[in-house]
Amino acid sequence: MLSRVRRINAFVNLGKFITSPENKEIVQDWVAYAKSRNNWFTPENVTSSLKAIASEFLEEEDLQKWAAHYPEPAQPKKVGVVMAGNIPAVGFHDALSVLVSGHILLVKPSSDDTILITALLNQLVEIEPGFKDSIEFVDRLNDSDAYIATGSDNTARYFHYYFAKKPNIIRKNRTSVAILTGAEISGELENLGKDVLQYFGLGCRNVSKVFVPTGYDFTKFYESIQHMDSFFLHNHKYFNNYEYNKSIFLINRVPHVDNGFLMITENPALVSPISVLHFETYDDLNEVKSALAEVKEKVQCVIGQADIEDALPFGKSQEPGLFDYADGVDTMTFLSQL
Repeated sequence: MLSRVRRINAFVNLGKFITSPENKEIVQDWVAYAKSRNNWFTPENVTSSLKAIASEFLEEEDLQKWAAHYPEPAQPKKVGVVMAGNIPAVGFHDALSVLVSGHILLVKPSSDDTILITALLNQLVEIEPGFKDSIEFVDRLNDSDAYIATGSDNTARYFHYYFAKKPNIIRKNRTSVAILTGAEISGELENLGKDVLQYFGLGCRNVSKVFVPTGYDFTKFYESIQHMDSFFLHNHKYFNNYEYNKSIFLINRVPHVDNGFLMITENPALVSPISVLHFETYDDLNEVKSALAEVKEKVQCVIGQADIEDALPFGKSQEPGLFDYADGVDTMTFLSQL
């Protein structure tokens, strides 16, 4: 087994590879190939995801501090990872966790995101050949000693059935919310637009619902994000969703506001369709705190400057750090105890 120092160094060098101008053409090939296989993976979104991985996950000092929190496992185990594919390279943190912890990674990528995960892990082996025997791409995970699986609420039931006899982390659907007070400035509202719309709103860290004071006017929010219109209007998959959801609203006479690429409607549901943002009003912030406490298991993160525990600043939803574990389950603790 590679030493922890060599494992960390390999990932640090992977981060340098991603950001180095010398490797720009190679990375651009990854970006183009990913787009050719999945039209949601625009060059802008794939590039943004890769840069976030390099800056948030692969800095040497951060990796060392993160890994130092956890003991080495008694012996390497085979950990099967079923990855999601909703946003580019979304399964990378799980792969990083398994490999830095010293285990063997059996990876089953999503059919929506095979290109980036394969490219990143193959490049990791190029950088550190000692990882060659620690990474295996598989169609079936029968040989795994433990499992990490991410999917919908429906697939989670399947995972629970098949993986129940071995240690596992099984993740379900989650989404994120924002809390507005009405005092936000344009820059904060523009950043909220990023939280809502980045990666077309497909991630569990994307804001799909906002809590606003009674009588809130969304005009200032729309003005702050209007410059984003061309990006969304020119992506046919997104715009098809927008036109479909708009027609449903019109046919069913659902009250809503619309700026030409994002519709906002009052709805108690946490999860909104693509191109739609739900809102709910409040008179007292304690009402919001109580409402969020009831749906804690469904909320990935909370955005806003309001007095809410662990709330993230506007614009930071898609910038998780190494310690920001999906569903609040510490993956590294799980792996260190195998």
